[in-house]
Amino acid sequence: MLLAIDCGNTNTVFAIWDGERFLATWRTSTEHQRTADQYYVWLSTLMNLHKLDVRIDEVIVSSTVPRVVFNLRVLADRYFGCRPLVVGRSDCALPVAPRVDPGTQVGPDRLVNTAGAHDRHGGDLIVVDFGTATTFDVVAHDGAYVGGVIAPGVNLSLEALHQAAAALPNVDVTKPQKVIGTNTVACMQSGVFWGYVGLVRGICDRIRGEAERPMRVIGTGGLASLFAQGDILFDIVEDDITMHGLTVIHRHNKDIQ
Repeated sequence: MLLAIDCGNTNTVFAIWDGERFLATWRTSTEHQRTADQYYVWLSTLMNLHKLDVRIDEVIVSSTVPRVVFNLRVLADRYFGCRPLVVGRSDCALPVAPRVDPGTQVGPDRLVNTAGAHDRHGGDLIVVDFGTATTFDVVAHDGAYVGGVIAPGVNLSLEALHQAAAALPNVDVTKPQKVIGTNTVACMQSGVFWGYVGLVRGICDRIRGEAERPMRVIGTGGLASLFAQGDILFDIVEDDITMHGLTVIHRHNKDIQ
């Protein structure tokens, strides 16, 4: 049984994969000081609550926070008796190597999104991931990651606005009833929501123009479904592209052994 772990700057997702489907998926906050023992207590408690009597013997990790990888490695070794695959390390092969500037380190989350999206939808894709940052990953026809765009994340933008302007409150991200706000909260919500709708549409249009070919847009991440309400931004919205990509990379490494 495979344990897939996606560690982002804000949250870490653990999912158990039986080879055909995810049996369970859990999310926790990302804390670099959390030990392997703490991870195991938390994970085993959830498995018991869901009556999951399974034996985990393989682990794959994607992490944008390098400091947590050590304890996740210890978790895999101490409690599951295996050495984890870590996306982005030299011993973890990708289905197709990225084509970027020499010496460039591509974020593991982007490599995983690329693998998952290509496996499901083929090539010529733009994967828009709403995380701590809003990323645009360009997937070539053969499944290679060929570059992209990084913009500030939605919640990060709201937090920066609140911190930089003392009179502006913290607000939730939601679709406003109308563009013109008649109070401070409505004005902020409109600016963030419709601003990001314009950002996504504008960047995707420019990527298509630069690529000079049709490209489908895949939305993923926690806020993708919300922003899909604003306009026809995405051809497909899927919230599990990242976790699916981990299973694709794991399968590829098993096939080439």
